[in-house]
Amino acid sequence: MKTTHFAKKGEIERAWFVVDAEGQVLGRLASDIASVLKGKHKPVYTPHVDTGDFVIVVNAEKIRLTGRKLTDKIYYHHSLYPGGLACKTAGQLLKEHPEEVLRRAVKGMLPKNSLGRAMLRKLKIYRGGVHPHEAQCPKPLYKK
Repeated sequence: MKTTHFAKKGEIERAWFVVDAEGQVLGRLASDIASVLKGKHKPVYTPHVDTGDFVIVVNAEKIRLTGRKLTDKIYYHHSLYPGGLACKTAGQLLKEHPEEVLRRAVKGMLPKNSLGRAMLRKLKIYRGGVHPHEAQCPKPLYKK
């Protein structure tokens, strides 16, 4: 009788991938990144174990939003004080904190529990074209 193999925390090998976000559509890029963070691209994928890899995103300020999302999509934040609701459009947030736009999009595609928070910690986003993770020898996620 064959049994299903479940990956264990200590036997997972993690790779590093780098993605250039220049000209990429936000939602499509976020779903690809979430899939790699979960580990769905690996044959040892186990839903209840973090089997994913690290993802480095460069050029986050050059990401593309389709349609009227730059003016119509609104990001909300509340300070937990009365009257503390802050609203910013996607265009404003992309100008001030471009890495936050991508981080929120990927976070929405991950599990809403401690496993999802652990997966999100493996995402490194930088607004420019350079990153400090050259020692990890990241491979490109997409072939150009």
